[in-house]
Amino acid sequence: MPLLTIAGLPGPPLNVPVGTTVLAAIHAAGHDWWHACGAKGRCTTCRVRVLSGAELLAPLTEPELRYRAAGRLHETERLACQARVRSEKSGVD
Repeated sequence: MPLLTIAGLPGPPLNVPVGTTVLAAIHAAGHDWWHACGAKGRCTTCRVRVLSGAELLAPLTEPELRYRAAGRLHETERLACQARVRSEKSGVD
């Protein structure tokens, strides 16, 4: 199972099943992670900085692209409610 290291998340790297959002995996691991819009990609409260494993994530979603263009989501950040693991190996869908 793919492993992601998330800045500010306690414990070992996070196991994230393929197709699962980072937010769902964080909650499944028993951690509380703020998300004001109900995980709909309408805000940036769930933003995360992936320290390792970012290459395993699917491309940016429309909400992420919109927030990045507006300067509200830095290049090193993703929305946990939108970012999904796409593969167990880099570059493979």
